[in-house]
Amino acid sequence: MSKIRVGLIGVGNCASGLIQGIQYYRNSKEIPIGLMHEKIGDYSFDDVEFVSAFDVGKNKVGTSLAEAIYKQPNMVDWVKSVEGCNCVVKESPVLDGVGIYVENMIDPIQQSKDISELEDEIIEEIKESKTEILINYLPVGSEKATKFWANIAIKTNCGFINCIPVFIVSDKTWQQRFVDARIPVVGDDIKSQVGATIVHRVLTKLCSDRGCTIDRTYQINVGGNTDFCSMLERKRLESKKISKTEAVTSQLKENLNSKNIYVGPSDFIPFLGNRKLAFIRIEGRQFANVPFNMELRLDVDDKANSAGIAIDAIRCCKLAMDRGIGGPLISPSAYFMKRPPKQFSDSIAREMVEEFIGGKRER
Repeated sequence: MSKIRVGLIGVGNCASGLIQGIQYYRNSKEIPIGLMHEKIGDYSFDDVEFVSAFDVGKNKVGTSLAEAIYKQPNMVDWVKSVEGCNCVVKESPVLDGVGIYVENMIDPIQQSKDISELEDEIIEEIKESKTEILINYLPVGSEKATKFWANIAIKTNCGFINCIPVFIVSDKTWQQRFVDARIPVVGDDIKSQVGATIVHRVLTKLCSDRGCTIDRTYQINVGGNTDFCSMLERKRLESKKISKTEAVTSQLKENLNSKNIYVGPSDFIPFLGNRKLAFIRIEGRQFANVPFNMELRLDVDDKANSAGIAIDAIRCCKLAMDRGIGGPLISPSAYFMKRPPKQFSDSIAREMVEEFIGGKRER
């Protein structure tokens, strides 16, 4: 099989974790640990090749991708160096991609070119590098920038994986544009491999399936990377809160009053680095209307969680391209993303993904 030629939109911690994770598996002599699928179709983790990359950081633009993933404010440091990744990081338009709280951390490049000139250069880079799939790792709240890149994917016939909570794949207008272009798209807002939202969803579904009534619940997240710093700007959080809340409430038989549920990032604690702490509480009633409550504290590496899903999303997107399937990939989106075009329970979504991989389900 040919390599999967991937372009990165944003060379931050998530991109660094994905690249370094693949290198870790290449270096490892043991049975791979932490992969949901060693192979998807005929594609292994080693078939993913990063051939283009785009960023706005002054210290990253113009350097090789292999160097850029270690540049500040990135914190992922799992392997000392990575093979390949020799492409040069190109300039991306800033638009709304840099929030006020992270501007000093990122130090964005002073742009001397207008959007149309940058767009032409980006399209040329994608075509020359023969990029097949673009994966969107922009910061939360980058709505204008994400729409810019979704348009680029359509113009260059690239599959598109939207890892952030800007609603592209779950929006009917954008869905139709990708259908018309016959380009596969996966999104929106990537779930963690074992993270706050997936755990909260499963616990909520468990309570509901066991006949309990949930009265109140919350999920509070704190972390120390640029993502959490960016989310200190509350207006950038709107779509994130919608995405995470709907991911949880979709597992309930009855809707909760908005006053009785809170799901979302809460604060930035610098010394946590890439660690994310999640605090989950569920209050409800069971047999004979007797009350119960549960609390859980989850401590995870935020970027390993993201990469563990992205590696499968990329390969599923490539499978769709090989099969000539365009538009939203319903099964991978439902299993890998918080706000897919259609919500399913995670157990059903997992079965759907297996059927998609096996060719028993079109999308």
